[in-house]
Order: sequence, then structure tokens, then C-alpha cells
Amino acid sequence: MTDTDYIGTCWHCGQRLSGVDYGRETRCLGCGKDTRVCRNCRHYAPGRPNECQEPMVERVLVKDRANFCELFDPADRPAEGDPSPADDELHAAAEALFRK
Repeated sequence: MTDTDYIGTCWHCGQRLSGVDYGRETRCLGCGKDTRVCRNCRHYAPGRPNECQEPMVERVLVKDRANFCELFDPADRPAEGDPSPADDELHAAAEALFRK
């Protein structure tokens, strides 16, 4: 596959995923986790009602298991626990503020 075939990453391990990797019963080849889950969706928003940006979405209780949400749209974000480069820079800047 080429880089243009990839449309997202696994929420758990960061494995790059293509469109066919987001089937209802498809699992990530890297970690075996379900891929068509809230945590892999661009609408996923912790802290918001139902942890979703879409206000009229049907409630999904388990965010890391496959579901039938019709609004699912793959997100391309870092895997859980993987800090982005911007996070690293912010952390370094914060630490520098408190050094003597």
C-alpha cells in the first residue's frame, strides 16, 4: 500500500489503517483491537456528552469495542499514550519555567 491508501491510525497501537481496515468486525493487524470504534472516530471527544462531538448520536457505552454508529468517520491521530511532538515541546517549556 502507498501512503495515500492510509486514512487513519489505530487508537491503541498507532498502526496505520486503510479504508478496508474499518469493517464492523475488523481488527487491527498490529494489536488485535477492534477498529470501527468510537476511539478511532474523528468525532470522539472525551469530556463532551457521550464523549462525541455529534449531539444527536446514539449513545455508545463502550468506546473501544466495535459498534454500529452511522456517523463513524476514521480519525488520524496518535495512538493512546503516544505524545505528539507538540506535547513534548509544551512539557519541556513548562519544566523550563520552574528551573532556577
